[in-house]
Amino acid sequence: MSGALIMIVEDEKHILRPLAAYFRAEGYRVETATDGEAALSAARAEPPDCLILDVMLPKKTGVEVCRELRQSHPLVPIVLLTALASAGDKVVGLDSGADDYVTKPFDLVVLHARVRAQLRRARRVAAAATTPPPRQLQLGAAEFCRDKRLLTREGAPVKVTAMQLKVLEYLIDHEGVVIPRTQLLDEVWGYDAFPTTRTVDTHVWQLRQRIELDPNQPRHLLTVHGIGYRLLLDPES
Repeated sequence: MSGALIMIVEDEKHILRPLAAYFRAEGYRVETATDGEAALSAARAEPPDCLILDVMLPKKTGVEVCRELRQSHPLVPIVLLTALASAGDKVVGLDSGADDYVTKPFDLVVLHARVRAQLRRARRVAAAATTPPPRQLQLGAAEFCRDKRLLTREGAPVKVTAMQLKVLEYLIDHEGVVIPRTQLLDEVWGYDAFPTTRTVDTHVWQLRQRIELDPNQPRHLLTVHGIGYRLLLDPES
């Protein structure tokens, strides 16, 4: 991943400078911007391999940059930096098209790990565009056959409901991305249904019982506290 282009957008120079220095020291190419309009223009001209984007920016907010960039470059990985602590604020950021978020104050090592995860996911997405996707997926103790929509464990079929399968397939299709509970409600249950976020939690809990080696310490179907869920096919990657 060294040599990848990282764009860092932050208007506070005491944050921007050490961030840029850190990623350059790690072998990345780094571009910077200090306002939303400059960031959007630069990212459109040369899409970065990953965009680290502060939410509170002059001229255009990070959320506005994210929404507008997604229209022309839907696959650029975006990690938001946010000083906003409420779950609602974070959901707005993710709904705008961001792939992940880190709350200020943050640890550089943690931010770097999030960036590496997004770079890995972007490579998998690029590879999937040129090769047929695997139809048999290993998920912890279970296997999922996409063609048959069949979940098995040690060769035996696992009983799952149609809605549990829909949730699982949606999370697989967005592997590595933080999915808010509200997004699952809208996209899986639909606007004309009336479930609650508690319904989502129940379905995820039931899926964990079926796929995780230890449902109490999940490695594939992870909770992002206060937001939603993230599915990892290969937690070691």
